[in-house]
Amino acid sequence: MYRQGDVLIAPVDATAVPARARTAPGEPRDARGRMVLALGEVTRHAHAVPGPGRLVREPGPFGPLLLELPEGGRVVHEEHAPIALPKGWYRVVRQREYVPGAYRIVAD
Repeated sequence: MYRQGDVLIAPVDATAVPARARTAPGEPRDARGRMVLALGEVTRHAHAVPGPGRLVREPGPFGPLLLELPEGGRVVHEEHAPIALPKGWYRVVRQREYVPGAYRIVAD
């Protein structure tokens, strides 16, 4: 498992990836050509993956993401050291916090 700030990146065995995720189109990339895992609400800094791969959003209110890196890759952020990831599939989960009566994504 890997963590960068409020983003958790967990390896997923390819056999556990739903068929719909394998065939779904990836999320659009940002203007710099990166797959954005999370964007800071205050700083606008991004946890992002440049290079080859695909980011697929799963249904749900917190929309976990599946990241496919056929050649491996790295997660970059303006305020954190880069993290190298081997090739494979990953589940990307944003940290959540409890507020009375609900859960919400942590804002950085």
